[in-house]
Amino acid sequence: MVHLSAIPHDDEINDTLVKAVKKVHLQLANDEDCFTTSVYGSKHAAADLPRFEMPEGEMPKEVAYRMIKDELSLDGNPMLNLASFVTTYMEEEAEKLMAESFSKNFIDYEEYPQSADIQNRCVSMIGRLFHAPVPESGDATGAIGTSCVGSSEAIMLAVLAMKKRWKNARQKAGKSTEHPNIVMSSAVQVCWEKAARYFEVDEKLVYCTEERYVIDPVETVDLVDENTIGICAILGTTYTGEYEDVKAVNDLLIERGLDTPIHVDAASGGFVAPFVVPDLEWDFRLERVVSINVSGHKYGLVYPGVGWVVWRGAEYLPQELVFNINYLGADQASFTLNFSKGASQVIGQYYQLIRLGKHGYRAIMSNLTRTANYLSDSLAALGFVIMSKQSGEGLPLVAFRLTPLPEGHEDDRNYDEFAIAHQLRVRGWVVPAYTMAPHTKNLKMLRVVVREDFTRNRCDGLIADIKQCQVLLESMDRESIRKQQEFVQKHHTSGGKAGGRHPKYRKEKHSLQGKTGKTHAVC
Repeated sequence: MVHLSAIPHDDEINDTLVKAVKKVHLQLANDEDCFTTSVYGSKHAAADLPRFEMPEGEMPKEVAYRMIKDELSLDGNPMLNLASFVTTYMEEEAEKLMAESFSKNFIDYEEYPQSADIQNRCVSMIGRLFHAPVPESGDATGAIGTSCVGSSEAIMLAVLAMKKRWKNARQKAGKSTEHPNIVMSSAVQVCWEKAARYFEVDEKLVYCTEERYVIDPVETVDLVDENTIGICAILGTTYTGEYEDVKAVNDLLIERGLDTPIHVDAASGGFVAPFVVPDLEWDFRLERVVSINVSGHKYGLVYPGVGWVVWRGAEYLPQELVFNINYLGADQASFTLNFSKGASQVIGQYYQLIRLGKHGYRAIMSNLTRTANYLSDSLAALGFVIMSKQSGEGLPLVAFRLTPLPEGHEDDRNYDEFAIAHQLRVRGWVVPAYTMAPHTKNLKMLRVVVREDFTRNRCDGLIADIKQCQVLLESMDRESIRKQQEFVQKHHTSGGKAGGRHPKYRKEKHSLQGKTGKTHAVC
């Protein structure tokens, strides 16, 4: 039998309870959160998050987590960010291993000897992948390397080693050690400019042209003089992904009797070329290549940030740059720009190396190359000019631009590559538009990086959206496009919404960007 309940008369309700209920409704909640409601019923949900000063009181962990997570939801979707080379997908097991290692300070070899040994295993695997010389048993002249916080630190260390080695040789010969220089492409990533400026090394740039987006080997070697500490060759430029001809530079140096060392910036290509074009000679198979850096967090398939640098032999890393320390109880040789760092990225790299093996990396890089070829062919069919290489001659990316209009008809098109990039941003895609390196007459371009999680299905979605964007832009007049670009730039891009930049540093004149007004390629 269903229980029936009568609705009481107002007089039957306890007067005390009525007053209490009325009081609750008539006053705002006090400062005490008893959590009988959700996170969004707490006082913190109705207040601004602290921005400039630590709050006096604490915040419940559930609220802090949800408030920050909600704030981060305003970021873009990493998988739709086609500007970046940085890894956005790892398997759950890798994530779990890395999370379990967050508290490990990698520099503490005494406390975490297995983590240190795992780094050594990675260095050996990567060095052998790059055909580093393997010493005879008991020989201490073999290749050496270390993990870094991305390729930026790796490049800094390599430049330091080249400069010190050059300086030692000059001092031994009784010659001046002033005005060291390094030869490199104008398409280098900004960290090369930083290294040159921070360590007081002059830059000798090999400029790109409208037809050539990498260094010219002859022009490169022609710039070498007695003050040159080394040459930077890039295995996969950030602009077009093309591999620079390291072998041609190497052979020219030998032909001219120059012992100038080559450092290969393989930040992006180091984990691609060995699996897609294994016969391409760019690494330690070449006599003048003395050091190589690679980013584990790019095509090494690890979350940021981990990088690696390997030297051909100990003679290319001057001993005075290495510090022997037993700060935390274990003797160790240290060559870094920092001290403490987490072990999780190194462990993540080891997971990928043994989980995938050469076959797994080859399968992934082959798929990425196929997808890049497909995207390149599709964009060419839409009328774009393809600036990147296909089928393993460069990184799995597509650099492209609009077909140039005939002379005198430049005003017939109301939009440019930047308008397409801004229109794609409305659809959620982050496809960078920028001008090519200096001396290319401000050649505009777009670039799509094909990463592991950029599937064929997602590629089809991008192609469809690019086509729709073109259709829309062709129907708009120039002023409407300008207004839309202005709105997107101000409200949808980090540059428009960024705060906290000190006005003193907004208009520097010492970098390539400051001198030429162009933007650095997104890395």
